[in-house]
Amino acid sequence: MPSRPIIAITMGDPAGIGPEIIMRSLAHGEVYAACRPLVVGNADRLRQAGTIVGSTLDLRVLSRPAQARFLPGTIDVVDLDVVPADLPFGLVSAAAGEAAYRFIERACQMVVEGEADAICTAPISKEALHAAGHRYPGHTELLAHLTGTPEVSMMLTAPKLRVIHVTTHIGLLDAIARIEPGLVERTIARGRDTLVKAGLGNPHIGVCAINPHAGENGLFGYGEEEKKIAPAVRACQAKGWAVEGPLPADTLFFRAGRGDFDLVVAMYHDQGHGPVKVLGIEAGVNITVGLPVVRTSVDHGTAFDIAGTGKADERSLLEAIRQAVALAPPRPE
Repeated sequence: MPSRPIIAITMGDPAGIGPEIIMRSLAHGEVYAACRPLVVGNADRLRQAGTIVGSTLDLRVLSRPAQARFLPGTIDVVDLDVVPADLPFGLVSAAAGEAAYRFIERACQMVVEGEADAICTAPISKEALHAAGHRYPGHTELLAHLTGTPEVSMMLTAPKLRVIHVTTHIGLLDAIARIEPGLVERTIARGRDTLVKAGLGNPHIGVCAINPHAGENGLFGYGEEEKKIAPAVRACQAKGWAVEGPLPADTLFFRAGRGDFDLVVAMYHDQGHGPVKVLGIEAGVNITVGLPVVRTSVDHGTAFDIAGTGKADERSLLEAIRQAVALAPPRPE
């Protein structure tokens, strides 16, 4: 009988708040009722974090996922001995970046080999990742590399809003140069496919313009809307999809917030991230769309300024776990 999926939760940068929010999140009984959580990280660092947050949870150290028992009150940890014992909280380091990379690499391997059903990631530091020699803009691009996926998209979810991005971690001028009808159409398709699989039928999708007022018939910009976006929208509409655009971003996000759209397609990073984070970073979730594996993440960073203090809020991680459960295929227990 289908049952709770196994969710591989990566510890993120060990110098950040990842270890603390994991220890807080797995104290919630609802997590074990919905899934079988399996942490990929470093047991000693998690014990330190447990002491900081006053956790009473026990840790079971595993060498293989098959050894997990998934018992409430106990955290099963696939332990990677890659974190120096004296690593300080709150500082960027190559050692922490290397550890974060190894956690993600192992979690990907687990899902590909059928030992887990989805990945849920705690935050990493791009600076630390780069210091360790792993030159990726972030989780999204790293996961694409590890799974051999040529193109993926970032989707953010928040209460009353879902946003998928045509471009993400590049400069604004580079983003505008990269946007073209094929990429826009593929991004719409990836977002739509994700929502259809989640049971939304024919989702209503709004596509953002690049320029203010969608260019206002050529008054603003250089015709980017008609050249780069409109052909993709027309191609999607020809398939019978409920797609509108290009629409002025300011009014589109307002309409999406009141329920007119199931998904907004943003053209660049800040166009999509700003509205989601205004709605509440603690409830935001980042989903990588287009991978052969399910991956969700918190929608916040490592918070080095409060790491190691016990002040970290676990709500975004809890929501990311819920989203991973919703998207992951269930398996027999």
